[in-house]
Amino acid sequence: MQIPLQITFHGIDHSEAVETRIRERVDKIHALFDRITSCRVVIEAHHRNKSNCHHKGEPFHIRVSIAVPGSELVVKRDPKDAHVNEDIYLALREAFDSIERQLKDYASRTRGEVKARASA
Repeated sequence: MQIPLQITFHGIDHSEAVETRIRERVDKIHALFDRITSCRVVIEAHHRNKSNCHHKGEPFHIRVSIAVPGSELVVKRDPKDAHVNEDIYLALREAFDSIERQLKDYASRTRGEVKARASA
């Protein structure tokens, strides 16, 4: 990558374990497509109203953006159902699985492996 990986935590404390997991996933996607120019990951915890005491976990919102030649691929996990991403590792896995699919599609298109859709 031309620009080093950027990892930002908002509303939660920095975690070396989470950062290590992110770096592992970024290394994996970089191995799939080595022309990534930059990658930024933002992990954010939104704290809800304290009157909702029956719910202990906080939802994690994950944004992964990858710059590639001529485009930017973005995944934003900001679920309407807050229960979906209460586990930060699950939230990261879902976000990186999605960005990996986008990157594979982008790589296929740049190599000309994906046929253009016929006009209707």
